[in-house]
Amino acid sequence: MGRTPVLLLFLLTLFLSAFLLFCVQPMIAKMVLPLLGGSPAVWSTCMVFFQAALLAGYAYAHATTTWLGVRRQTIVQAGLLLLPLFVLPFGIPSDAARSLFPEANPTGWLFGLLLGMVALPFFVVSTSAPLLQRWFAHSGHPAASDPYFLYGASNLGSMLALLAYPLVIEPNLRLAQQSMAWTVGYGAYVVLALGCVTIVWRGQKGATGIPDSSGPTQVPHRLRVGQVLRWMVLAFIPTSLMLGVTMYLTTDIAAIPLLWVIPLALYLLTFILTFARRPILPHSWMVKALPMAAVVLALVLNISSVTQPIFLPLHLVVFFLAAMVCHGELVRHRPPQEHLTAFYLAMSCGGVLGGLFNALIAPLVFDRIAEYPLALVLACLALPKTRSDSSERWSRSLDWVLPLSLGALTWGLVTFLQPRSEAPWDDLHVKLAFGLAGLVCFTFKDRPVRFGLGMGAVLLVAGTYTSSYGRVLYQHRNYFGVLRVAYVASGNFNRLIHGHTLHGQQSLDPERRLEPLTYYHRTGPIGQVFEVLRTRDPGSDVAIVGLGAGSLACYAEPRQRWTYYEIDPVVAKIARDSRFFTFLDDSRAASIAVVLGDARLRLNDAPDHTYGLIVLDAFSSDAIPTHLLTREALQLYRVKLGEGGIVAFHISNKWSDLAPILGALARDAGLKCLVRRDLNISPVEAQSGKEPSTWAVMAASEADLGTLSADPRWISPRVRPNEAVWTDDFSSIIEHLRLD
Repeated sequence: MGRTPVLLLFLLTLFLSAFLLFCVQPMIAKMVLPLLGGSPAVWSTCMVFFQAALLAGYAYAHATTTWLGVRRQTIVQAGLLLLPLFVLPFGIPSDAARSLFPEANPTGWLFGLLLGMVALPFFVVSTSAPLLQRWFAHSGHPAASDPYFLYGASNLGSMLALLAYPLVIEPNLRLAQQSMAWTVGYGAYVVLALGCVTIVWRGQKGATGIPDSSGPTQVPHRLRVGQVLRWMVLAFIPTSLMLGVTMYLTTDIAAIPLLWVIPLALYLLTFILTFARRPILPHSWMVKALPMAAVVLALVLNISSVTQPIFLPLHLVVFFLAAMVCHGELVRHRPPQEHLTAFYLAMSCGGVLGGLFNALIAPLVFDRIAEYPLALVLACLALPKTRSDSSERWSRSLDWVLPLSLGALTWGLVTFLQPRSEAPWDDLHVKLAFGLAGLVCFTFKDRPVRFGLGMGAVLLVAGTYTSSYGRVLYQHRNYFGVLRVAYVASGNFNRLIHGHTLHGQQSLDPERRLEPLTYYHRTGPIGQVFEVLRTRDPGSDVAIVGLGAGSLACYAEPRQRWTYYEIDPVVAKIARDSRFFTFLDDSRAASIAVVLGDARLRLNDAPDHTYGLIVLDAFSSDAIPTHLLTREALQLYRVKLGEGGIVAFHISNKWSDLAPILGALARDAGLKCLVRRDLNISPVEAQSGKEPSTWAVMAASEADLGTLSADPRWISPRVRPNEAVWTDDFSSIIEHLRLD
């Protein structure tokens, strides 16, 4: 075979293996997402598993090529390639969710599920990047002396897979079809990989591919521990930062593949750009751009407690620059090809540690999303030094003294000048104090230690202050996110906030303790729904999916039995803690039960034809639990409803328009659907505690909706003729996102 076909074969095999590797990740995560209530942490947990499997693949590649040699290793690999064919296609066991205990941390359970589902195929494909490059070095090809350029083809396949999944695969293929297509693709990969094995056996036996002296970095033949640790740290930082920015975005918008893959695609793009033979973006440009962008992002994190659409590109740009700097440093310090597998093994190990830190350690150590700013600080510390001072010892002392002084000064300005208000982040002096601190910090940019510690000091000061939601009484972080209870003195009420989203509010005035506030106000859409229920059948039972602070219990009637379905045990603990909220204790209902676990699973255990009203009010921060808005979910709700029952959906969302999705579901099921957008709140209503909200209702007929059908504020949602119906194995939110 000629030189060009050989190179093309290796490139195509690497491309396909990488495409399969990164296409399967969002696919599997989407499969398991409904089992855990749509939590944004599902993606982080899956990423840790995939990174661990990738590390195992790289370790296998390093060990087998070291112990067996390349030619004998290809024989072992040929046999390994065939094993996944016996376990494909992918699928979740039908009884998998039954072993999940609602009170327990689901991380271990999810790891076990993934181990049985996808571990073997993923492990085999993960060995491709280091092995194929190592094989190519022994192929006898003229370019075999420096096979690192093949890593670009691998990452190109990875990035295209990530972009293709939300844009092409997810909107057009159901999960079962995706799994089958992946199986076919794996079969093609096996054929190509066996072709590469043949090339290695026919190549020059003595080809070693030793790089010439013109390589970018000259290292001793024997690796040093410090060198390996450097690789691991430089791989750790972008991985942790990627997961941090992903968690930050998906907590507020939606735990969907699109927002999973954008940061991951940028992450892979940095590998493509930095490992290219002729980099398009010089490393020096990235080193100069990161400090300014990082300071701006730090200021945004300090003075803005809510994610704004205008700031989304800033988060991604800073992450891209930080990853370019770290991966550029990896390229500068890469070893000759005889240490190629050790290099990739160290990189993979650093990536796994970054994933473990974000997914497992950070939720236990921090009570907020602190790993994101921490990774940003580490990225600043990883900047290469661009200036040396003549008095180096004195400068090293200043690297610690100046950041500490900056942090102390910023703390003093914010503390002693701050008015005693409930919204400190809206005060001009706070913004000026942090703006000044950012400018001073930027002057440290030529000395990475000083600059990174300065950033850390400013961000640490920011973390010691109350958010705009009020004085924090309680804060807790678990698998499902960050919960806080805050007291607002100006209105004399307590608030429950999940992430950045308000999940309930109660007045502490005795005469208003049973007034439903925020989205649940009596003059709002849900107030009308409960009025219809009270007029028609005040004794019918009610099911609420999503507990929050328990605000809806204000509508309970004495003969009613209410059942709340809540996936997060900490939410149930807060709602029943009379120090914070008393909605459940003060309710007039005959009984109120709180059932822990995913609503789809637990509601299935309820008696059929029981409820006069089912309210869907389950959101993970502002994210959309898509599995509660599918055809199968609606069928379950209808089975549990009594005659003439109503299903109400709380669809207030600043990022997505869910009305067409519900309209398509209702059309598919032959139900009547109405939507009321109660968005124009008067100053008097706002002062009384009301928030804008959007609600939808479904019933078998207009008569079942009572007075809502005649109210012009309730309208039928606009649904396109070709609007797809969401099912358990198909959903796509892209066309309904609004990021303006």
